[in-house]
Amino acid sequence: MKILIVDDEELIRNVIKTYCLNEGYKVIEAENGIKAVDAVSENANIDLIILDIMMPKMDGFEALKKIKEIKDIPVIMLSARKEEIDKLSSFNLGVDDYVTKPFSPKELMARVKAILKRSEKVLDKYTYKTLELDTLGHTLKIDNKMIKITPKEYELLIYFINNKGVALTREQLLANVWGYDFYGDDRTVDTHIKMLRHNLGKYRNLIQTVRSVGYKFESEAE
Repeated sequence: MKILIVDDEELIRNVIKTYCLNEGYKVIEAENGIKAVDAVSENANIDLIILDIMMPKMDGFEALKKIKEIKDIPVIMLSARKEEIDKLSSFNLGVDDYVTKPFSPKELMARVKAILKRSEKVLDKYTYKTLELDTLGHTLKIDNKMIKITPKEYELLIYFINNKGVALTREQLLANVWGYDFYGDDRTVDTHIKMLRHNLGKYRNLIQTVRSVGYKFESEAE
């Protein structure tokens, strides 16, 4: 997932960028509306924009109008202004969320995840060699034989596939598969991955251990 952060304050961009990178997102930055529009024109695969309103050269409202003409991308609007008219104007222009400054970076990330989850394309089927995962039927087959896995193993597998090639920390897996309200620890992740690998049999190495980080799903593995 790639996120465009647009704010004329470098400190704010750096804070948001740090949290985004910690969640495994790729980041592009822009310091004003003009550069934001250019970034959208030059990058076809931006998944979400965090856009400040008050910026020099071109403010967030004007930038948003031009961006929507190029591509319909989910947008979270940032603003130091709490006036209702600003919120209404933002939502009328098609923003997905509105966050006032000062804000909690953790709360902002929760909103980012919620929007990305709503907007992500639903995976109907995933196939790798003789492994077949049918997300509509909730079935997993290997060599045309049905494989029984627990609901949590199924969620883990889906999350790995949707983040193929990305090194995921145990904390990310806990937050995104178990949820923020879960009070377990890293051993919970390790135990479920051990069971999932066992059930994947000859494809167990699709889930690779990344030393000092966590795990990643790598389809080139055998």
